[in-house]
Amino acid sequence: MKTAITTSANTRPSQIHPSLDQPSVMKTSKGKSLASGLMCGITIISALFLLSGCSGGAGKTSEVAGASMEDIENQILKLGNGNEPQGLDPHLVTGVIEHRIITSLLEGLVAEDPKDLSPVNDGVAESWDISEDQKTYTFHLREEAKWSNGDPVTSNDFIESYKRILTPILASEYAYMLHVVENARAYNEGEIDDFSKVGFEAPDEKTLIIKLNNPTPYFLSLLNHYSWFPVHIPTVAEHGPVYERGSRWTREGNFVGNGPFILKEWSPNEVIVVEKNPDYWDADTVQLNEIHFYPIESETTEERNFRSGNLHVSYTLPLTKIPVYQEKHPALLRIDDYLATYFYRINVTRPPLNDVRVRKALTMAIDRESIVSNILKGGQKPALSLIPPNTAGYTSEHQQEQNFEKARELLAEAGFPNGEGFPSIELLYNTLEAHRTVAEAIQQMWKQNLNISVELVNQEWKVYLDTQKNLNYDICRAGWTGDYVDPNTFMDMWFEGGGNNDTGWVNKEYEALVNQAAETSDVEERLGLFQQAEKILLEESPIIPIYFYTRVYAIDPAVQGWHPTIFNHHPYKHLSMQAPPESLSAE
Repeated sequence: MKTAITTSANTRPSQIHPSLDQPSVMKTSKGKSLASGLMCGITIISALFLLSGCSGGAGKTSEVAGASMEDIENQILKLGNGNEPQGLDPHLVTGVIEHRIITSLLEGLVAEDPKDLSPVNDGVAESWDISEDQKTYTFHLREEAKWSNGDPVTSNDFIESYKRILTPILASEYAYMLHVVENARAYNEGEIDDFSKVGFEAPDEKTLIIKLNNPTPYFLSLLNHYSWFPVHIPTVAEHGPVYERGSRWTREGNFVGNGPFILKEWSPNEVIVVEKNPDYWDADTVQLNEIHFYPIESETTEERNFRSGNLHVSYTLPLTKIPVYQEKHPALLRIDDYLATYFYRINVTRPPLNDVRVRKALTMAIDRESIVSNILKGGQKPALSLIPPNTAGYTSEHQQEQNFEKARELLAEAGFPNGEGFPSIELLYNTLEAHRTVAEAIQQMWKQNLNISVELVNQEWKVYLDTQKNLNYDICRAGWTGDYVDPNTFMDMWFEGGGNNDTGWVNKEYEALVNQAAETSDVEERLGLFQQAEKILLEESPIIPIYFYTRVYAIDPAVQGWHPTIFNHHPYKHLSMQAPPESLSAE
């Protein structure tokens, strides 16, 4: 899940998602402004904290107000959520920030265990059967599952949703997530136009059969990615073309979902509010009455609002605040393992970056240990490969080098001795303080070690995504969160025409190895094929891995049911707000 992460955490789930480094204005669902932390109706203590934040300095971090009793009693959870979402259509979005909201509004066939995220029968399907050859799954849907407009959730709703995301004209970046299904790739790529040949069947309204190309050990976990969620097709059709982009079905007042919450308010760049869905099949389990998602555009502003009690969970923390929380508020600081990698994409279609020697020189000239130790300081690990270590038993046997002298030699071989004649290139990043800090450090490393000049360019998230998608960049910051615990989630995105490739890189040998791994049931043989494929990726260097993420954030002790998980997923139906012990609330 591009799914995308700040430095403490789009892609993308996925690309790792941003916040923006601009002044932010939060609003409550009643329209009260929280501009730079100054708001009405807060406690005197909170007001003092916010005013100290407006004084021009970093503000005190010696005290934290904590969640208000009003929010606790009313079961209202307030989350910092990075940037304004790209959208709420699960077939079109690509980010972690979108994932957080969509999973409150829509529900797939299976659900995630709140502690370890293993697939459980807590979704639309109450049970399922798996064939002996592990290629056919038969799901039995709940009779009581309903859409928020009262319509029953049927097996045909899922099939029509799968048809939508796979229809070529929709151009969904995540359509490939369904390619494990028989003939799904052929339909998505226009090789066949008869959807009845794709491996979905609905013998009746409450039975759904899915036929896979090959045994897929991670298939049930794959179903928890939002690309597999159903949408209410009649509602989509009512507000725009079903198989084209542009439908307004996701807007406030239009959205029909089947999840534990319904969309109450969407004030762009201010707040998204969801409220408990009384018609949800498991409504008795849901304790929260509302969740407020705030698109705060600055890590500093977000931390101030957490400190004042206006937020209960931060999306991230400013790098300078991590040691302060470690010293003064360790009970509020969380540093969790996270299956994600921070890297740079390279546009291999542009000279001189179309020369592999140049790409290798760039990756060799980065001191990753200095970045994680001196800048990030959140337990991140230097990355010289793409896939995080021990991902479902896989650890890369091949790594890119860090070798400054060899980097200079390669650059000279490419025609740029001591950087002479090397054109100025641009490094694009989505606006966030931490992304800028890392980019500035790498800019200096390339100047010092290669004697080349790199211009830094920042763009707002949606513009950045378009620029990246259209290959209108030289080098581009990126991050990738696994969509499931398997090496394949980091490997199958680098195919020609892949929705999340965005580098211009094509290697048919690489694609053949990854495809062969998908057809291999022997575990050791499969992992060996991934080793061969990742070796090609690292040698060709269309990407520059920089570090393996952790999630570094702050959480109020009033938030209950929030467990550390490798994808930072926290099923909302299992969360609640409770008054913390006096020792914590007074900290």
